[in-house]
Amino acid sequence: MANLVSLAHTALCSYTSRPIRASSNGVPFSKPKSGGPAILELPLNKIRRPLMRTRANDPEKVKELMESIRQIGLQEPIDVLEVDGVYYGFSGCHRFEAHQRLGLPTIRCKVRRGTKETLRHHMR
Repeated sequence: MANLVSLAHTALCSYTSRPIRASSNGVPFSKPKSGGPAILELPLNKIRRPLMRTRANDPEKVKELMESIRQIGLQEPIDVLEVDGVYYGFSGCHRFEAHQRLGLPTIRCKVRRGTKETLRHHMR
């Protein structure tokens, strides 16, 4: 039993001694797999929302998300397209607004790189 406790203590100490950057819900960031999407915490003011004025968000849904984010953090990152170092958000409108209204400076994003042609396709 003492050996098991010692082993657990060693594992815990080695785990906590390494710095771990975590997202708004405490989950560590993931690294992209050979060109796949990356999970990053991005400042809200760095994400352009080109389709934001096309529809209004449901205020009740935003309110429910705000409460959920307060309690357990953001569970599902928003999808963001990165083109030439600029981030564009086309989905996650309610989650984005909830973060804004909570005064949170960043939001967890699933970032995919794209070309200007990909961006034009999303703007249609």
